[in-house]
Amino acid sequence: MLRQTLEQKLQQRLSPAQIQVIKMLEIPTLEMEERIRQELEENPALEEGRDEADKEDNFEEDNFEEDDLNDDLNDDAGKDEIDLEEYMSDDDIPDYRLRTNNVSKDDKREDIPFSIGTTFHDYLREQLGWQKLTEHERQLGEYVIGNIDDGGYLSRSVEAIVDDIVFYAGIVTTEEEVSKIVSVVQKFDPAGVGAFTLQECLRLQLERKSGNPTVALALEVVNNYFEEFSRKHYEKIQKALDIDEDELRDVISEITRLNPKPGNAWGGDLMEKSMSVIVPDFILEREDDKFVVHLNNSNIPELRVNRTYNELFRKYQDNKSAREDKKLKDAVMFAKQKVDSARWFIDAIKQRQETLLTTMQAIVNYQYEFFLEGDDVYLKPMILKDIADMTGYDISTISRVSNSKYVQTEFGVYPIKYFFSESMTTDSGEEVSTREIKKILQECVDQEDKSKPLNDEALAALLKTKGYNIARRTVAKYREQLNIPVSRLRKEL
Repeated sequence: MLRQTLEQKLQQRLSPAQIQVIKMLEIPTLEMEERIRQELEENPALEEGRDEADKEDNFEEDNFEEDDLNDDLNDDAGKDEIDLEEYMSDDDIPDYRLRTNNVSKDDKREDIPFSIGTTFHDYLREQLGWQKLTEHERQLGEYVIGNIDDGGYLSRSVEAIVDDIVFYAGIVTTEEEVSKIVSVVQKFDPAGVGAFTLQECLRLQLERKSGNPTVALALEVVNNYFEEFSRKHYEKIQKALDIDEDELRDVISEITRLNPKPGNAWGGDLMEKSMSVIVPDFILEREDDKFVVHLNNSNIPELRVNRTYNELFRKYQDNKSAREDKKLKDAVMFAKQKVDSARWFIDAIKQRQETLLTTMQAIVNYQYEFFLEGDDVYLKPMILKDIADMTGYDISTISRVSNSKYVQTEFGVYPIKYFFSESMTTDSGEEVSTREIKKILQECVDQEDKSKPLNDEALAALLKTKGYNIARRTVAKYREQLNIPVSRLRKEL
């Protein structure tokens, strides 16, 4: 049964401007630069440059009231089809929009050359061209090389490659033909390329070496005792091969010198390397005993609202007959929306910069001793709530600011998340950061006897003697976070 009810609700909603600020807080500097370039292209009311307009040119401070303009625009806006031909004339387009395509084919352009070099797969295809193959075999070789990942391994089985070639390339082939081409590719440089597994990769590299006794033993270990070798059960290997400890040490050294990912030896192209460069969002400078935080805004332009629309607004406001022009009214409505959007965007950037600087300065003040000395021992336990209390911002705001951001210090570039850690109380009653405990744990592992590495229980006992009373499970968790393998895999002869 349907019935009408009347109820009252209290809801909190974010304005479009607030949503825009929240989204901007999350993105790092490089993405912010791209976001600004995108907004400059999409919004003609936004342009680069410092806003040095006087009060006479400022639309907000003109003699007429903006509310009157809003009332007039809201009377009939949206009833007719929008036609902006008169509004979007050349005089109304910002200069940066006109300069975009204002280049003659005879103009001299000074472009900075950028070479990306030869890629790993191009190098393999080049070697394929040196082989005496039929056109059919060459097509198979191209497809096989295309299935090799960046590490140098074949990512798909021979059977799957055959199915792909038949269904997607329309080339009829067999597993024998593809296997033959795979064997050809496995003879290419770097050694070990085209392998399906790590065991096969190591075997291919050893087969290219001279047949001295150590290489022969290493090849036998890889072929027959690879599982024992990967688990570091050296006693079983030594007993099975009937060799002494020195010979086993030479064999292990021979295998560990091999490249488990031959594709990485190529190093990739320059474009891939450039994408891995970290651009800091903050720059921390030391002035005597004080630290000054700067935003890395070297590539972020200053923005302002395009003032060419002020004349359109004045014409509409001052000329009563112009208010009856439907096209002009729609043009003014469109222009006002774009101007409002530009102002919101500029205000969002300013608010973003203020929030970032305030938050980073609070972090620097809280971790002052660390930035002074650069040692993890001086890191204080710090959580998001500590910085939120100092700045007055919400915890979610602090989380957005610290996410995917980096700061450049005199000791190196650190992620902002690096400075946040939980606290723990030592036997002496002192609160220390968990990052300090991880550093002590790393030192204990580095100084252990590699022939008899310490297990997690022994590491927990050792940390207890140093005043850090933590459980074995906590040691295991910290060890995994530090990418330290278990004791069995740390064993060396």
